[in-house]
Parts: sequence; structure tokens; C-alpha cells
Amino acid sequence: MTTDERTNAWLLLQARVLSRAQAIEWGLTPSAVRHRIRPGGPWQRLLPGVYLTTSGVPTEEQLSVAALLYGGNGSLLTGAAALRADKIRAPETHLVDVLVPFERQCASRSYVVIHRTRRMPQSWTCQGAIRLAPVERAVADAARGLGRLSDVRAVVAGAVQQRRCTIGSLAEELADGPTRGSAHLRTVLAEVIEGIRSPAEADFRNLIRRSGLPVPLFNADLFVGGQFLARPDAWWPDAGVVAEVDSREWHLSPEDWQQTMLRHDRLVAAGIKPLHFTPRQIRDEPREVVRLVAAALQSGRPVHGITWQRAAA
Repeated sequence: MTTDERTNAWLLLQARVLSRAQAIEWGLTPSAVRHRIRPGGPWQRLLPGVYLTTSGVPTEEQLSVAALLYGGNGSLLTGAAALRADKIRAPETHLVDVLVPFERQCASRSYVVIHRTRRMPQSWTCQGAIRLAPVERAVADAARGLGRLSDVRAVVAGAVQQRRCTIGSLAEELADGPTRGSAHLRTVLAEVIEGIRSPAEADFRNLIRRSGLPVPLFNADLFVGGQFLARPDAWWPDAGVVAEVDSREWHLSPEDWQQTMLRHDRLVAAGIKPLHFTPRQIRDEPREVVRLVAAALQSGRPVHGITWQRAAA
């Protein structure tokens, strides 16, 4: 393979992005580099010392590669950009967060947010030329940059639902990381430990607590005759009422949705009154949700033979 062929192969791996140092290493002179990045030239300057060797609007992948080249050896993508590169749902943002060793003198520029850290991850994954921080680190870093609690819930739910990290690993990352900006992540993990499993369930929990209605047990395990019956989202034992937040997005597969329907039938057969609410109802029709729960509680009664225990976190 000739030098030009090797260079072209490397550029393809790097999504047609390269650094000034690489260009010089591959035989271009400083003046040749300047000629290529001149106004109207064939290259674009994405960041100081980092170039895109094609015309047109750079892709998200090219921007991410450029950010890592700017961050230097060992830098890692983190935050929302890392989650999206790893095929995990995350909010859209034009910013790219990059972790670099604390001793490296590197400042944020343009769309790149540099995080100098003494806690550089010891492991990472790669998507082509993009080096990604561990998922739990990317989730925590993304959460620290999000202003809305609902967005943090969605990021945590996306990573856990896709089985890319666990609540335990997120809790460890939260404990090891900085406290600044971590309040929303702390709240979401507390909700999960309390028994809240999805963003919509958390919204439902908050609605019920604001309404003045009796607070139910969340995600309690119900038993009939000593046999496991179900783990509803909310359970009012004094009224024999359960509430389920039915979200197709949170269920992992069609089989999970079928299991929800089977659980409904088992609850009815045991004498329990089940209520079902969609995330849209909770968000757009909160008064109606509260009215339906209140009516069910008023007309309900304890169910003989049902026992329960709080679900393990």
C-alpha cells in the first residue's frame, strides 16, 4: 500500500477529518495546509488545528471526530453526544462534551465543551474513530448539563431501558463525581430507588402527591394466597385499587405489552380495581386523572386475601 493509499484509508476511518499534526506527518508542508484551508479551498477548518477534507456541512460524526482530535490523545466523548453516538436516546444539542486529563491545557472552543478531569475513565468503547466514555459516565455528564428534570429522567430511562448501564453503576458514578449540577440526577435515582421505573411513572407520582390524595405504595409486589400476582405502578391497599402507567415507549418489546394486559386480567380476577393512564393523560389531563383516582378510592374497599410487600430497589 502506498503512502497516499494509507493516508486515504486513515482519512476514511476518521470520517475525512484530520489534525494539522497528522497532515504534516503525512508529508504536507505548513504552506500546503494553509493553501487547502484558504477561503474557497477544498478543506474546512472545524477547530483550531483540525480540518475537514471535504466541502459541505459536516456530519455529527465528523464534528465528534474533530472534537476528539482537538482534545488530544486519550480524550473521550461524553454527555449527550456520546450517548447518541452509542445509539442511546439523548436530547439533541449542538454541543459536544469532551473529557481530557486535568493537566492538559485545553479550552472550550466553538461547539466543543472541554471537561478537564482528574477522573479520566480507565475504559472506553469505540464507534469507528470516536472514543466514548462509559455509558454511566456519559449519562451523569449529560444530566449535569440538563436544566429540566424531565430531560434527566428521559436520559436515565433510555440508558437503563436499553440495558446499557444499571441503576447501581449510575449511583456509583453519582457518588464519585462532582456534586455541582447533579441535583436532578440525584432526584431521579432517588425516585428509582423508591420504586419509580419510568419518566411517566415519576410524573404520575408527583401528580398524586400534589393532589392531596392518599399516597400509594409504588411498585409493591402483590400476592394472593402466597403466590405472586403483580407489581403495579401504584397500590392503595385500603381501597383495593391499583394504577398502571401504560407507556409503549417504556416497555421493551411487544411481549412486555402483552404481559401488561395479562396482569390487568389477573388483577380483575383477584377482585382488584385497576386504573390505566397514558403518559399523555398524565401530562395533558392531570385533573381528570386525579378525579378518576379519587372516585376509585372512594368506591373501593380492601380485598380479602391480598398481601403485599415493598419491591426491592
